Amino acid sequence: MNAPFRFGPHVMEARASHQPIVALETVVVAFGLPRPANLQVALEMEEAVRAEGAVPATIGLLDGQVVIGLTPDELERFAEDAQVVKVSRRDLPIVLARRGIGATTVAATVWAAARAGIPVVATGGIGGVHRGAPYDVSNDLPTLAAEPVLVVCSGAKAILDLRATREWLETHGIPILGWGVETLPAFYSASSGLPVDARVDSAEEAAAIARTHWALGGKGILVAVPPPASLALPMEPLEEILQEALREAEERRVQGWEVTPFLLARMAERTAGESVQVNRALLLENARIAARIARALAE
Repeated sequence: MNAPFRFGPHVMEARASHQPIVALETVVVAFGLPRPANLQVALEMEEAVRAEGAVPATIGLLDGQVVIGLTPDELERFAEDAQVVKVSRRDLPIVLARRGIGATTVAATVWAAARAGIPVVATGGIGGVHRGAPYDVSNDLPTLAAEPVLVVCSGAKAILDLRATREWLETHGIPILGWGVETLPAFYSASSGLPVDARVDSAEEAAAIARTHWALGGKGILVAVPPPASLALPMEPLEEILQEALREAEERRVQGWEVTPFLLARMAERTAGESVQVNRALLLENARIAARIARALAE
């Protein structure tokens, strides 16, 4: 590895003893949830991974290093420091050279996990193709097409063009496995109505498909987990809220990376916090399932 990597003590121990490891991102800590829930959920995700017999490795950029396995004190910095910046693949050299504090997106987390030999990442929702702008594609997608990592998620974020994102994944050979379902989840909602490539009902089944995929030269693979049924929100009212938020974003000239947090904040306000509850629940469930799959891959 040419980049300046540093492993947390618990991850170093896990690597030495060949324990299964699950990589976690830090954008959700820095930008994805309001305080103090952001830090609480990050710690709960790590505990969910441990409870399933794997070791969590939350990834972030600190002091010119890619840290694989932040300590609790370091993680608190990502939850509270106003200087934290969002880091995708293109931002890595800039933030590292300037010794800044950078919260990793799915793309940056997958990139780092692949170089650290960690085959499983857990997150909430991946990025994708933006609505009304098919040329605007999140770097999460090309990174998945380039790195042999399995990502456990609840589909792409609901604010995106889910059909176009699904087509992009198919074109670039990224299999989508539905965890106990035949249709792709829509983040806050149980189903987008779009088909997955195969349903899996166990970690062992997902691991077997992933091993075969990688043996054939494949790269990224998704395991899509629906949000808990008791909390999942219906798509129709969410779509109305989203369309209203998109119009407001256009009127306010919200652009670039600021669009996603703006829309997510509006969703939280207009669902009276229900969307935040769903987000929190699916993050924990995805961490648990990722740990089970990591264990199955390690056997």
